[in-house]
Amino acid sequence: MDDKIYDLIIIGGGQSALACAFFLRRKEIDYLILDDQDSCGASWKRTWESLTLFSPPEHSSLPGWQMPASKGEFPTREETIDYLCRYEKRYDFPIERPVMVTSVNKSDGIFSIKTNKKDYKSKTVISATGTFKNPFIPEVHGREKFKGQQLHSSEYRSPEGFQDKKVVIVGEGNSGAQILAEVSKVANTFWSTSQEPEYLPDDVDGRVLFDVASAKYYAEKKGDTFDASKYNLGNIVMVPSVKEARERDVLHSRGQIQTIIKDGVIWEDGSDQDVDVIIWCTGFGYSTGFLENLVSIDKKGKIPTDNTKAKETDGLWLVGYGGWTGFASATLIGVGRYAKQTIKEVSEYLKG
Repeated sequence: MDDKIYDLIIIGGGQSALACAFFLRRKEIDYLILDDQDSCGASWKRTWESLTLFSPPEHSSLPGWQMPASKGEFPTREETIDYLCRYEKRYDFPIERPVMVTSVNKSDGIFSIKTNKKDYKSKTVISATGTFKNPFIPEVHGREKFKGQQLHSSEYRSPEGFQDKKVVIVGEGNSGAQILAEVSKVANTFWSTSQEPEYLPDDVDGRVLFDVASAKYYAEKKGDTFDASKYNLGNIVMVPSVKEARERDVLHSRGQIQTIIKDGVIWEDGSDQDVDVIIWCTGFGYSTGFLENLVSIDKKGKIPTDNTKAKETDGLWLVGYGGWTGFASATLIGVGRYAKQTIKEVSEYLKG
């Protein structure tokens, strides 16, 4: 173990870590970012090739530097990766990679961070690891008997390879709708959802959703109630690919899968369907397992927090995990306010 004791170590090298680092620039805090990726770009490098943001560049920026103009309506996967890489280079953040944190312990007020390379010590820790490394697949009866191909949306890259196959896409969220939209162009697709998919109005994108999240955030800070029912943040955003799929009349759910059999599925109405591939677009848990020695963690990876501050361990914060640690905090534009407040709290903690 290195004898050096940092003031702060940030675990994770994606957008949340970079937003925190931005607000550390004028602080006299000796910190280090540990990223388990080989290079910049975080989990965006592992998403499917056609994925885009939900908002135009001017509404998709990290603190301090606006994302450059996009070639299309919304920034592409490659444009987003390029922006993240240029952002960290612009501010010259101290990042070590690839370094995978395996566990964190605390003794006598100092955190010990164990990794696959060496151990580190720090007075405080920010966990900014997101969700991508903790994909969730529900327990559906017979799933282990299926002889075809199964993959989670985190493993999906493109429709190539699914030509003329029978493919079930499971999940009524944005990833399910978007993957259905492009796979349906080359394959015979079936959409499985636990409830009837709900869509936002065509003119509602990430700009509106962020404004709604902001209004809710400020209302609740003042103790007011806020009705966001018109814009359910979990509903499907009508990005161009989903609009095009609607025009082709493919956005129809077959309902839930009752049972999976070796060569297909049985639907809830009792009918059966031969299937070659199942793509699970069923979301993620939180990538927080390395904190299990410090805090109690539920089956989704969630721990008790007061905003971003861990309740059970002083000196530990969690940033960028979505609604759990702040409205829209899992987005490029939304994480900034929580990163700023967290760094303020870290600074006060270190002074105290």
